[in-house]
Amino acid sequence: MASEPRPGLAVEMEWEGGMRFRGWAGERAMSLDGDSRSAVSPVEALALSLAGCMASDVVHILRKGRLELKGLRARLDAERAREEPHRLVTVDLRFLVRGAVPSERVERAIALSREKYCSVWHSLRPDIAFTTSFEISA
Repeated sequence: MASEPRPGLAVEMEWEGGMRFRGWAGERAMSLDGDSRSAVSPVEALALSLAGCMASDVVHILRKGRLELKGLRARLDAERAREEPHRLVTVDLRFLVRGAVPSERVERAIALSREKYCSVWHSLRPDIAFTTSFEISA
């Protein structure tokens, strides 16, 4: 939620066999499994990213407001398109907030995240310039 521009982003993925991949963002690693067997799937990771982005914003906004936040849990339920690509078509994100926090402050924090701060939510919009490239090596 900083006002200065964020640096670029670079991640790497390596195929581990089957539909499993290992990904890195710098030195931090995570696994993905296209079959959802040994790790979360790419779409599940997207849903976790959206829930995590908005939950982080809400916590940040409420704590900045010096409110007595004791805990926060987010649950995201989504439906996917029946046809390819099986994109998310509906998303319901519910926050469970613990602490003496006025409902209007929670409502405002969620609205600020959705309307202004959550980069994951705004990255899901259809007006993104999308480019692809590839390299082949033997």
